[in-house]
Amino acid sequence: MGNTKVIVGLGSCGIAAGASKTYNEFKRIMDADKLDFQLRKTSCIGMCYREPLVEVIDDTGTYLYGEVDIARVDEIIDKHIKKFSPIPEYIVYSDACPSKDREFFESQVKISLANCGHIDPESVEDYEARDGYQAIRKIASEQMSPEQVIQDVIDSGLRGRGGGGFPAGLKWRFCQKNEAATKYVICNADEGDPGAFMDRSILEGDPHGVLEGMIICGYATGASEGYIYCRAEYPLAIRRLNIAIAQAREKGYLGNDIFGIRGFHFDIIIKEGAGAFVCGEETALIASIEGLRGMPRKRPPFPAESGLWDSPTNINNVETFINIPWIIRNGPKAYARYGTENSKGTKVFALTGKINHGGLVEVPMGISIRDVIYKLGGGITGGKKFKAVQLGGPSGGCIPEHLSHTPVDYDSVNATGAIMGSGGMVVMDETTCVVDIARFFLDFTQKESCGKCTFCRLGTKRMLEVLTRITTGDGKEGDIEMLEELAETIKDSSLCGLGQTAPNPVLTTIKYFRDEYEAHIRDKKCPAISCKQLLTYTVIDENCTGCMACIKGCPVDAIEGEKKQVHKILQDVCIRCGVCYTRCKFEAIGVS
Repeated sequence: MGNTKVIVGLGSCGIAAGASKTYNEFKRIMDADKLDFQLRKTSCIGMCYREPLVEVIDDTGTYLYGEVDIARVDEIIDKHIKKFSPIPEYIVYSDACPSKDREFFESQVKISLANCGHIDPESVEDYEARDGYQAIRKIASEQMSPEQVIQDVIDSGLRGRGGGGFPAGLKWRFCQKNEAATKYVICNADEGDPGAFMDRSILEGDPHGVLEGMIICGYATGASEGYIYCRAEYPLAIRRLNIAIAQAREKGYLGNDIFGIRGFHFDIIIKEGAGAFVCGEETALIASIEGLRGMPRKRPPFPAESGLWDSPTNINNVETFINIPWIIRNGPKAYARYGTENSKGTKVFALTGKINHGGLVEVPMGISIRDVIYKLGGGITGGKKFKAVQLGGPSGGCIPEHLSHTPVDYDSVNATGAIMGSGGMVVMDETTCVVDIARFFLDFTQKESCGKCTFCRLGTKRMLEVLTRITTGDGKEGDIEMLEELAETIKDSSLCGLGQTAPNPVLTTIKYFRDEYEAHIRDKKCPAISCKQLLTYTVIDENCTGCMACIKGCPVDAIEGEKKQVHKILQDVCIRCGVCYTRCKFEAIGVS
């Protein structure tokens, strides 16, 4: 039993599902029964739909158990740990026996997430045991010049994973070529879309990997100080980053003459943001670090020329930095063998929405959207029809089912009208109203507009008003054309990426689902039967038993009828609350 390891996933997703209680129960029984297995912590394993997750490693193999509540802890200890008898019905993945959801892991290629779920993120020794800090050691031992490091990043084909997809190595070179005495490196960990779950999970699961990527960037660009800009709503990520920074300083990985590289001094500071979506834009982020209101400024000059405190600054996001140590250790060709001609490597996605296997996945660039949804995501919940996927976060676009063959790479995704973004993938089924989805996302981006640009501030507000009218039954002829005109004007007239991409959900849903907009406006109907104020509830005579459950539940007395007689809904009184539909046990209420 002494060789047995029990590892509990304690990322934010696991903790929310009760993993802390699971961990504490393992510890309680271990102490009470004086058992000698090793109990350890890790971060998000990616299979969020099976949380809490517990991995048991013994002489017979590795077993990942899902949905491990307190009751299952007792059983796992009694049967597996004490008697070496795994429990197949709880196993979701194993290298020793058939298991559920195997394809979720086997379809992935993990570079960014290589350590997440495999190390204790609060242990620098765990990180070092998996080649941690070997990339910067290689740079020091082989005396690689900053130019050589940058060329490796360029040759790898790594593009910035924050949304725009600009080649990371070229960005580093622009900053490195500037001969200013003071330079900075910034890690943008504040992107406020579903993909931010990915950034948060990496920070929680592999903080030293991000630090090492920033250290290498500091060496390559000539910077002496780095900032991690992370929203305060990520307390676990911030706590683990603070622990990692303290450990790195104690080890001498941060400070002066790092790894014996004379004159290379580099340290990292955490800046907690207030969660403004606009601060995902690099110049707004810089303003926030400087203590100013987070508002974008006109470019040029770009940050590589004049950034933080008017000094040359290189900004990349979490996923970009986490790739750097792997590239340096394994070489640019090893990285470039994954992906497509113009989109190399892998991409992390946060799968959510109407999908069976929601969670965090990492796939090689070039895989189709359909394969991500069906092979890794397990398909659509309830066996419903796949309708569309929102790719790129709140300012991304909707890609319809008939384009699900689209490969996941920057150029192909952009051609659909969507954007890669930082990795949010929201899956929709046939019950999703795309008009309401466009309204939902525009409501978010409109509220997050900093207000600096007139067309972004007012144009998105006008668009939101039109969309709201359409979804409440007050749409009129010309609304679609007005939305298109406003959208193009906002895109052309906005200063930063927020305004330039905010209309994407509207433009792509009009492009691919124009008939749904027309149905809302002309027929006052929602084809997805989703928009509440466009629904009509009626009694299905042959199913009605006259039980009066709907009459008793109706808050406005919109239903009439005697007991054991067919009832009738008064349409001019009905407020479309849906209480009658949910109360009826005989499927006698129809909705259209």
